[in-house]
Amino acid sequence: MITRVGSILRKLHLTGVSQKCLSTYTCRDGVGTILLDNEKTRNSLSLDMMNSIHSNIVDNQHDTELRCIVLAAQGRVFSAGHNLKELTPEHGSDRHRQVFDKCSELIDAIRLAPVPIIAKVDGLAAAAGCQLVASCDMAICSDISTFSTPGASFGIFCSTPGIAVVRAIPRMRAAYMLFTGLPITASEALEAGLVSKVVPKAQLNEEVDTICKAIASKSRAVIALGKNFFYKQIPLDVPAAYELGAQVMVENLATTDGREGIKSFVEKRPPRWSHQG
Repeated sequence: MITRVGSILRKLHLTGVSQKCLSTYTCRDGVGTILLDNEKTRNSLSLDMMNSIHSNIVDNQHDTELRCIVLAAQGRVFSAGHNLKELTPEHGSDRHRQVFDKCSELIDAIRLAPVPIIAKVDGLAAAAGCQLVASCDMAICSDISTFSTPGASFGIFCSTPGIAVVRAIPRMRAAYMLFTGLPITASEALEAGLVSKVVPKAQLNEEVDTICKAIASKSRAVIALGKNFFYKQIPLDVPAAYELGAQVMVENLATTDGREGIKSFVEKRPPRWSHQG
């Protein structure tokens, strides 16, 4: 398996590709889809690709009809990570820093988006590609998917990908991935907590659709409030988290949709969401 992963990454980084690496955005029934669409580079996270994904999130996240965003990819590789052609000595440290700063900006945009962002993985997610998956709010993958952080094999330890990975899975499992570069399977990723759910490849689209419909049935405003609090409370100690949580729930109950939710429950009818705070 590691030989196959290494072969894929070498093809990515040693094949000259002049075209820009971009993602595309579509939206239907409140579900936005950002598709990494450059199979020729194994959907590498070049500056162009990261700028494109970032723009597609930021430019569309305040669409009042939007309920969630699915991050998917064309081909058998979700993303092989950074394009090492942009990290050669000729580009210099300033360019290298630009690449990693843009990646951090993209990860921040995922966390700060008011709607859930779901990684839909059907293949290999390596290095910064694995970081991207670990940074999404949820990740649904097919049973053929694999995940790895093989940077050390190329002389570049996956330091920034490891930040997201070790915050998603136990330290021992993260260390195994980072120090060996060996991939883990979809079932191992589920067991470790790197992904939310694993389904057979043929059922991946249906499963993601089910999840998106479940999110879309909720109030956008309530989900946005909840996502903001969810990430804000993680670094807090337990007493501080509960103090903040109590305050947020009181504020939630005072919102238009908070009041509507309670009223609809008491009246035993479906809620009529305004999707406004």
